[in-house]
Amino acid sequence: MSRRRGKVEPRKITPDPVYNDVQVAKFINCLMLSGEKSVAERLFYDALEIIQKKTGNDPYTTFREALENAKPQVEVKSRRVGGVTYQVPIEVRPERRLALGIRWLIRYSRDRNEKGMASKLAAEFIEAQKGTGSAIKKKEDIRKMAEANKAFSHYRW
Repeated sequence: MSRRRGKVEPRKITPDPVYNDVQVAKFINCLMLSGEKSVAERLFYDALEIIQKKTGNDPYTTFREALENAKPQVEVKSRRVGGVTYQVPIEVRPERRLALGIRWLIRYSRDRNEKGMASKLAAEFIEAQKGTGSAIKKKEDIRKMAEANKAFSHYRW
């Protein structure tokens, strides 16, 4: 049994120094491995420089659009009813949408074949902005699964 009283306050994340944006800071924190934040920051900002060179567009806008395109609207959760497990579609809360979008962009960037993490990130951002790429494919797969299981939405809790 929980001993907490009331609601848990979410942690305050300080915005990143360059763009003064909390979402960029969260992305950098998720990108970070083994507590090496300076390495993660360098990778992220190098990726934005690569985007600037490749496309000529504003890299910050490209990042924001890529992240927005990667965020899922719905997802499916398993719900066991009477010995049968149903995949029940549910709407995703805004905090979780952001977390999933960031997670997918980073995961599929790491899986790419380019040389260097900065170029992998840049390529994934560019593709996600265009509406292609692995992170967008993951989002679409989950949306299709939710669409297929729409009949079970009355099992929502």
